[in-house]
Amino acid sequence: MLKFLIILFMIMLVGSLVSGAYFLMVDQGDKTKRRTLNSLGVRLGLALSLMSLIIYGVATGQLGHRNPWDDGPQGTATQAPTVKKQ
Repeated sequence: MLKFLIILFMIMLVGSLVSGAYFLMVDQGDKTKRRTLNSLGVRLGLALSLMSLIIYGVATGQLGHRNPWDDGPQGTATQAPTVKKQ
């Protein structure tokens, strides 16, 4: 569920970016129209929400890294490291 929300927020961020670019081109610097500024405010709110959602996911352990090349934490100092000899 959390990953779905993150993807949804990313899609909404891109949509807000596209709408801001559209408003910028259509309004052509008209000072009475504030649609570009409103789009920037929406994008800022979405970015902050996305960042807090990612921080929440990492803090609760729902998000993490699972890399195939990462064996996890190394052993304690009492274990000797394994060295491959050729």
